[in-house]
Amino acid sequence: HTTPEKFYVEACDDGADDVLAIDRVSTEVTLTVKKDVPPSAVTRPICGILGTIRLVAGTYLIVVTRKKKVGEIFSHVVWKATDFDILSYKKTMLHLTDIQLQDNKVFLSMLNHVLSVDGFYFSTTYDLTHTLQRLANTSPEFQEMSLLER
Repeated sequence: HTTPEKFYVEACDDGADDVLAIDRVSTEVTLTVKKDVPPSAVTRPICGILGTIRLVAGTYLIVVTRKKKVGEIFSHVVWKATDFDILSYKKTMLHLTDIQLQDNKVFLSMLNHVLSVDGFYFSTTYDLTHTLQRLANTSPEFQEMSLLER
């Protein structure tokens, strides 16, 4: 969900009530609940968040807008991110000079080119950042940690 003040990312899991709120001015990230999302927010589905990047115009949020199932590891689905969107935290570009606008446009073009290259994979239930061998040698405490905590 997008408002002029915040981005709200709502999980699609059954029973999930938490919503990630990203302040577009302070860039502060907090957890809130669904009822705090304004009804006026523009809503569209995304598959995940790739991250943020700071360019000339300010901070941008990179989201995955399409995914394709490419396989499974021990019954855990592995997805390939196939399409992205780059969302500006700033509501306007009026604070930029013509040269800065042109530079920002070039950087966005470069970023779009990198995102168009194959190779962005993810799983919401399996740790793709560690090899199976390394995972086998980790402590039980590590195994119990969420993917985010790892």
